[in-house]
Amino acid sequence: MLKTTINLEPGKKVYFASDQHFGAPNPKESKIREERFIRWMDEIKHDAQVLFLMGDLFDFWHEWKHVIPKGYVRVLGKIAELKDRGIHIYFFVGNHDLWMKDYLEEEIGCTVFYKKQYFEMGGKQFLLAHGDGLGPGDKGYKRMKKVFTNPVAQWFFKWLHPDIAMKIALYMSQKNKMISGDEDKEFLGEDKEFLIIYSKEKLKTQKIDYFIYGHRHLPMILDLEGKAKYINLGDWISYFTYGVFDNDFELKTFGTGTKKLPPKR
Repeated sequence: MLKTTINLEPGKKVYFASDQHFGAPNPKESKIREERFIRWMDEIKHDAQVLFLMGDLFDFWHEWKHVIPKGYVRVLGKIAELKDRGIHIYFFVGNHDLWMKDYLEEEIGCTVFYKKQYFEMGGKQFLLAHGDGLGPGDKGYKRMKKVFTNPVAQWFFKWLHPDIAMKIALYMSQKNKMISGDEDKEFLGEDKEFLIIYSKEKLKTQKIDYFIYGHRHLPMILDLEGKAKYINLGDWISYFTYGVFDNDFELKTFGTGTKKLPPKR
C-alpha cells in the first residue's frame, strides 16, 4: 500500500473541499458560487499547508490537445495563487471531471489523482477518494463510467467540435440523475450507503483513522464502530462545506445563507 506522509508545520492546517460543480446550472448562477469559493480560498491561504480538492470542481471538464473549456479563469487563477504561495494542492478527479488530463499539473502544478490514495498526516491514517464507483451496488453508474473512460469513446468524443461537445456534455451532466448526483441527496442508512459499506470492509484489514470522500453531496461525519471517522465533505451548491484537519478533523460551513449541517451520526 503506497502512502504519502505529510508532516504538518506548526500553525498550519490541511483543508478539504469537494463538489463545486462550477458551470452548473448556468454561467450566471455558477459565477455567484465561484466568487464565494474564491473568498474561501482567500481566507484559508494564510494558514493552509495543503489543500485537497476532492473532485467535481467543474460540472464538466474535457481537455482537447489545444483547447480547454471556457470560463473558470478566476477559480483557476486563485488555485494557482495558492500554489505559488507554497501550498501543496492535490486534485482528485471526480465523475464530472474524469476527462482531466495534464492541464492542472502543467499549468498550475497540482498533483492529480485518478483513484483513491492513502496519506499519513499528524500521525493519523487517511484514505481519500472522490468516492464514485467504490463499494457494492451503483452498477448503473459503474457501467456508465466504463463507457466514459473507454479509449475508443474518448477518441470519438474529442473529434466533436468543442461547442457541440460541451453542449451535449453539460446537458447530460445536469439531466441524468446518475451523473448529476440528484439520487444522492438523502441518507440511506449505514447498511445501504455504499461508501460506508466500503469503508467498513477496509477497516477489517487496514488501520484507517479517517475516510474522506466527496461525491455524495450530503455533509456527514459518522463514527465507524469507534475505529474511524467516515466523512462526506458535502458540496458548494447547497451546503458550502469544507473540512479542516489540525490534529483533529472538523466539518465547517463557509458563509451564510446555506443549508444547516445535518447532525452528527
